[in-house]
This record gives sequence, C-alpha cells and structure tokens, in this order.
Amino acid sequence: MLQSDKGLFYALSAVLIWSTVATAFKIGLRELDYAQLIFIGAGISTLFLLGYIIVAGQVGEIFKTTGKDLLLSSLTGALNPFGYYLILFKAYSLLPAQLAQPLNMIWPLTLALLSVPLLGQKIGLKHFLAMGVSFAGIVVLSSQGGLSGFRQTNLFGVFLATGSSILWALYWILNVKDHRTEAVKLFMSFIFGFVYLLIYVAIFSDFSFPAGNSLWAAIYIGFFEVGITYLLWMKAMQLSHNNAHTGSLIFLAPFLSLVFISIILKEKIYITTPLGLILIISGIIWQRFYIKNR
Repeated sequence: MLQSDKGLFYALSAVLIWSTVATAFKIGLRELDYAQLIFIGAGISTLFLLGYIIVAGQVGEIFKTTGKDLLLSSLTGALNPFGYYLILFKAYSLLPAQLAQPLNMIWPLTLALLSVPLLGQKIGLKHFLAMGVSFAGIVVLSSQGGLSGFRQTNLFGVFLATGSSILWALYWILNVKDHRTEAVKLFMSFIFGFVYLLIYVAIFSDFSFPAGNSLWAAIYIGFFEVGITYLLWMKAMQLSHNNAHTGSLIFLAPFLSLVFISIILKEKIYITTPLGLILIISGIIWQRFYIKNR
C-alpha cells in the first residue's frame, strides 16, 4: 500500500470511529451521570495513553518533565478532559444527540477569535462573515424542524454545547506552547484532569457505576474518543502529503454520525439538522481557506 493510501486509510478509520462517539455519549448517559461518564472515560484514556507511551519507548520523556511542564499540564488538564468534557456531557444530557454533536463543531471559529488576543493573530471582515454563516447554522439547528421547535430546545444545553468550544480552543492554544511529544503531553494533561475529576465526582456525584450498556459505552469512549482514534489521526497526518486535504476529511464525521444517531438511538433527524450542519461547516471551511490564502 502506498504511503498516501495508508494515510487515507488511517484518516478514514479515525473519522468512522469518531462518528460513533456521539451515539456512545447518549448511551452512556442513560445510566451514568455526566461526571461519572467522563470520569470512567478519562481513566481508560489515561491508562491507554500510558500503555502507548511505554510501547513507543517514550517513558523517559515523562521523567524529564520540568516544573514549567507540570504547571502547563495542570492547566491543560483543567481544560481537557476536566472542564471541556464535563460541560459537553452535561450538554448531551440536555439535548438530542443530533443537536449537541453539530454544535460541538464550532470550536475552530472560537479558536480563531481567541487567537487574536492570545496569539496576536489578525482576522478581517471575511472571517466575521464566515463566522456569521456558521452561527446562522446554529440557529437553524436549534429550530429542530421549524419555528415551533425553538420552544422544545433546551437553550441552556445549547449554551453549554457552544460554550464548551471556548475551553477546547483554549486547550489547543496552550497545547501549541507545549513542545513535548504529543502523546506525552496529552497523557500528562489527562493525569491532572483525572485527579480533578476524582475530586469532582467525590463531591458532586458518587462512584456507584451500574454494570450495563452505559458502563460499556464509557469504556468505549475512553478507548476511542481520545485513545486509539487520536493515534490513528496522528498517523494519518504523518503519512499525508497534504495535511489540509486529509484534515478536511474530519468534516465527514458529523454527517456519518447522524446515520448512527438515527439507526441506533432512533432519533428522528429533522431536515434542519443537516442544513444547519452544512452552514456551520461551510463557514469553517470558508474561514480556513481565507486564512490559508490571504
């Protein structure tokens, strides 16, 4: 298999797996609360990443961690997995999967906005127009089939789903400043995040996890949301001759996700869902194209 073909295979495999996680989130939330779900998922992800680091021979890098590295990991861990997934899973507990999942796609727009004050980047009128297109998509999504659908939309859930993108964008901005190996810095973030989650669950939830489909969903999330899929995506980027083209494949995930949501969760997919999703992604692609070619 040619290197480019291998890269495409890894990328499509990651996209396919990522398209299933929204369904896994909702299954997990049937018997577990949002804090318990991310606690289990983060624990599994941490163990998986440790195993990968050992196999990859990167353990020595952990012991080279400086005080500055630990401080950075404590901050990134507070953002991801702690804050980001707590807020996201709470949003999933309040919204249909077909609404929560596309709303989670707006983080590239949030990243662009935060890059202005935090990274000193500049954005122009076309960026704001592109953002307007995406935010119009949020309105269309929230209508859930028509104007009457706004009445049944949990606006707090919409606020949480979109607001989680701020934490995700901040995480990636801090991640840029961390020059350690990707797997090592992610592992260190998850170590801190898991400790924060341990404290949070002890105070606001409990450690009684019913043995059922929800527990299996939490384990699945731990392995695939960050673990295996993250490594597949990294491998795809390494083998790709054009990271921009390969990276654009990620936009297939939310559309594939609707298929799983419809078949497995039995949610009725409103026509406004794919329309709103198209608007959101169109704005993101437009913005990315403009940034690349300005």
